[in-house]
Amino acid sequence: MANNSSLILYFSRNRGLVKTFFFIPTTLALLSTLFILFYISTTSHLFFNHHQRHHQHKLTPFILKNNPLPPPLKSSPVLVSLLNVSNNSHGDGRVRNQRSVNVPMEANGNSVNKEVFHDRDIFLEDYKQMNRSFRVYVYPHRRNDPFANVLLPVDFEPRGNYASESYFKKVFMKSHFVTKDPSKADLFFLPFSIARMRHDRRIGTEGIPDFISHYIFNISQKYPYWNRTGGADHFYVACHSIGRSAMEKAWEVKLNAIQVVCSSSYFISGHIAHKDVSLPQIWPRQEDPPKLGSSKRNKLAFFAGAVNSPVREKLLQVWRNDSEIYAHSGRLKTPYADGLLGSKFCLHVKGFEVNTARIADSLYYGCVPVIIANHYDLPFADILNWKSFSIVVATLDIPLLKKILKGISSEEYLLLQNNVLKVRKHFQWHVFPSDYDAFYMVMYDLWLRRSSVRVQWSTSLDSNW
Repeated sequence: MANNSSLILYFSRNRGLVKTFFFIPTTLALLSTLFILFYISTTSHLFFNHHQRHHQHKLTPFILKNNPLPPPLKSSPVLVSLLNVSNNSHGDGRVRNQRSVNVPMEANGNSVNKEVFHDRDIFLEDYKQMNRSFRVYVYPHRRNDPFANVLLPVDFEPRGNYASESYFKKVFMKSHFVTKDPSKADLFFLPFSIARMRHDRRIGTEGIPDFISHYIFNISQKYPYWNRTGGADHFYVACHSIGRSAMEKAWEVKLNAIQVVCSSSYFISGHIAHKDVSLPQIWPRQEDPPKLGSSKRNKLAFFAGAVNSPVREKLLQVWRNDSEIYAHSGRLKTPYADGLLGSKFCLHVKGFEVNTARIADSLYYGCVPVIIANHYDLPFADILNWKSFSIVVATLDIPLLKKILKGISSEEYLLLQNNVLKVRKHFQWHVFPSDYDAFYMVMYDLWLRRSSVRVQWSTSLDSNW
């Protein structure tokens, strides 16, 4: 007891010492925290660049959602890339050349990014490698197969709103990417056609899930390729929105296989952006695109289409009678092409799905697309910088549409439209594919998603089915 009293008496006479005793560790903790924050702030760019280089070939797609993007008003340049990082290497030790880019400056001093690729040098180099080495094995089917119409390419030129699916398979099956040797394959193609099944009376819309489930069971029993990866190195292609429900009885396809689909939305549980590919929905046109400039575009914005979603209802409700934004429902009295050619901006507005052919229509006619479709995983977004040739507007900002579009300066618009003319070749199908067209861009997206692990097998297999 005496010792305790002595201790209390000692500290009562030395209150300054007590304060110092508690102040020192607090001060040290504060200094340590400040030092850590300073270190992070001065080296964070190193970590970010390392992350960027590390994932360049592991595929970290450029995710472009609508909601988090600020309205592209004049004070916030619409052409600034969300992913504008200057990397000095490919991630595999190869150093690329530093090239100076003449970037115009706005009045407020902010630079305007006019590059349509996230990294053009890497894309061009990897594109060549893809063309040389990428190989895909297709499960073989004969002409006398009972469902040859579903499994083999169409024998006519694809047409209509969902032609992308048929175009891809028709062109792909004649390409140099196909290999008959599965040991050399990077990926495996599941050649069933969702669109053809939909029109086959033996299958129909309701029977698609059963057909696919049986198909996967058959190939897993006859071939070892599906089983060795659980389908992770397999892919299929579908453009019609019915493809969303096609895998209801084959969840391993939805979860493991690469889905190359038009209805690619972050909002849909079955779509996984880092795994799946956004297929551009393109209305097929064989003639060369027009070469009109912006001087003949008298309307500010244009939309025409069925009112089949709350988003389109809202657009029509706000802008139906506007003199500068032409928003029309039902059949047009003038040619659809005239509306695209006579407008500075063309509106892509979500209908039943996030995707329509209107983006490709806009690009074809040299009109800057305005995307009003939340959670749309835009085609080729891991390759192309969509902020350099399009405007993204959140659906909630439809009442602000005119303010947003008029807030874009003449210089910004000219850059946008110039980039539209640069990228539109990537959104065209050809019976005989042309370098960098839609077919090659989809193949590049698939090449990015190929597995880096090759599984060897020695069993000799019968490739006829």
